[in-house]
Amino acid sequence: MAGLSELEKEIASLSLDEARRELERLAAEIADHDRRYHQEDAPTISDADYDALRLRNAAIEARFPELIRDDSPSERIGAAPSETFAKIAHKVPMLSLDNAFDDQDVRDFVGRVRRFLKFDPLQGVLSVTAEPKIDGLSLSLRYEQGALVHAATRGDGTVGENVTANARTIEDIPVTLAGTPPEVVEIRGEVYMAHADFRRLNERMAATAGKVFANPRNAAAGSLRQLNPEITASRPLRFFAYAWGDMSALPASTQYDMVQVFGDWGFAVNPRMQRCETVEDLIAVYHGIEEERAMLGYDIDGVVYKVDRLDLQQRLGFVSRSPRWAIAHKFPAEKAFTILNDIEIQVGRTGALTPVAKLEPVTVGGVVVSNATLHNEDYIKGIGQDGEPIREGKDLRIGDTVQIQRAGDVIPQILDVDLNKRSADATPFEFPTLCPACGSHATREIHPKTGRPDAVRRCTGGLICPAQATEKLKHFVSRNAFDIEGLGNKQVDAFYQDGLVMAPADIFTLEARDKRSLTKLRNREGWGELSAQNLFDAINAKRTIDLHRFIFALGIRHVGEGNAKLLARAYGSWAAFAAAMIEAHDRESDAWTDLNNIDGIGQIVAEALTEFFAEGHNRDQIDALLAEVSPNDAEQVDASGSPVAGKTVVFTGSLERLTRDEAKAMAERLGAKVSGSVSKKTDLVVAGPGAGSKLKKAEELQIDVISEDGWFELVSP
Repeated sequence: MAGLSELEKEIASLSLDEARRELERLAAEIADHDRRYHQEDAPTISDADYDALRLRNAAIEARFPELIRDDSPSERIGAAPSETFAKIAHKVPMLSLDNAFDDQDVRDFVGRVRRFLKFDPLQGVLSVTAEPKIDGLSLSLRYEQGALVHAATRGDGTVGENVTANARTIEDIPVTLAGTPPEVVEIRGEVYMAHADFRRLNERMAATAGKVFANPRNAAAGSLRQLNPEITASRPLRFFAYAWGDMSALPASTQYDMVQVFGDWGFAVNPRMQRCETVEDLIAVYHGIEEERAMLGYDIDGVVYKVDRLDLQQRLGFVSRSPRWAIAHKFPAEKAFTILNDIEIQVGRTGALTPVAKLEPVTVGGVVVSNATLHNEDYIKGIGQDGEPIREGKDLRIGDTVQIQRAGDVIPQILDVDLNKRSADATPFEFPTLCPACGSHATREIHPKTGRPDAVRRCTGGLICPAQATEKLKHFVSRNAFDIEGLGNKQVDAFYQDGLVMAPADIFTLEARDKRSLTKLRNREGWGELSAQNLFDAINAKRTIDLHRFIFALGIRHVGEGNAKLLARAYGSWAAFAAAMIEAHDRESDAWTDLNNIDGIGQIVAEALTEFFAEGHNRDQIDALLAEVSPNDAEQVDASGSPVAGKTVVFTGSLERLTRDEAKAMAERLGAKVSGSVSKKTDLVVAGPGAGSKLKKAEELQIDVISEDGWFELVSP
């Protein structure tokens, strides 16, 4: 990979239009990798290659700040809450954090914060807190009038599991708050288990032939999510408080002081939390905590940095599902050597052929690892995405002794090969050119902009490929799509193999067909009367669904959860969306222009959408599905009385009182739609100094143009 100086030189040579296209490409590519990593558990590039994409994106944005997009890369969080527990909706979502992996990433984070806030170092100190990142289970505690009302796990970030009875058994969690807290207090923190307590628990479990846990985090999570609170009470769980959600009043104005108040209310807070004034102070705290890691007595996997002033946190806001004002600086992954026994090729829902390493089981960081991602065929050959050699050019061969690490302490990957232990008869791995699932040709597409072959080889079989069909069905019922409880990967595979569910609509006709069938579902192996009826009830409960979930469930390439929400908000209803996508196949149509003008939707996503709707078999499947389910219209922002409600607004030029992201968020809160370009459907253009082509086009189309001050006058009550 080219060094940063070479990258800066290359980006300095980009024209404005080239930079815009490159940011669009990077946004789509990174979003695609996020989907593979977080939703399919099948990443196709290494962490280093992924970080290189993000580094390139950040460097281009730094060079062309006026081109910064809203669909920047972000982590996805959590898992759907189990039906075993009652559900609790979080009034304030429980978000995940972006990650930093080295000192430069931390400098970049602070730099991004300063740029967003237009924070001049000469105007004052930007304080940032640093605290250990506990490796446990996130928990939210709601207090009313000082008394604990309920406790909920993170779940999918929006809805969690009600574990109130279990939380009451944890000594570190006060049932009644000390002092005089606000009327409503929602404390968030981490449930964990100390190393010594974990060892004693496993010894006790082994002595009684009980379950022995793999690591303290698994033990903490399993202990908190017990149906019998008495079991939870018997487990040595602890809790650190470090954040908050819904609060009727804030007792302090900084992150650090808020946490100190938590201590006054009776919570355990981490004494290693510090307030820092420079990047070097943050990095020094990180390395100090890293050195103490083995002596802390509990598991941590990094250090969390948060902008200290709460008013600045509010201004910074969020990107997708992570805050701009915080980041987790992760520790290097633990490593180990083992044997590469085999390389297995898996086929995903988009036809991607993903190689998976089958390893001789080895313990890494307290977890037994037997599989590892190999990303793609170039990675096996020892070639990076940029064509440069990785692992010093060493390829991977079956039988090799390999070094692995748990990347980010989660997904295992192979780092290196010990050539001294390679067998003399080991042969290079031949990546298949035919799909192992259906026998169709598997090809590497040529990227239209770069002219280089795509990193991923894909099956061309489409709907005739059973692997793609089953993976699409698994995506359809996944947690961020239809989220059908009881219809997991194993059930989808079995139903497809037996011809019961071949397409999404078949899921919703399953019960009716089962009533007519001589071979009832309840009589199948692993099923019974109750489990079959529970599945039918779970399916029927999802016959109405939010529009963005319906769009996401269709599995359209490049349309992840974030893009699905943008589309739902822009079109409002399924009928409007579908009609626009069909019309937009004509690249000269207004519908195509409108689609590309949606802030955050670029040409790559637009082409994927229109090509999907151009296929007759896709429309047939959707029609069959719509005969069984009804997508709800998207919720509209309540902006009654707003002078810009329902209007399409374009911001251009340099804004002096707001950053571009703040302006966009403000307009959307007022019920406006923000577009990235000017068209005849634009209602208003807000132009700052330096406005160019967008201002000129607005004048040509006789669209109302106002200044930034005029915008504030317009929207002020």
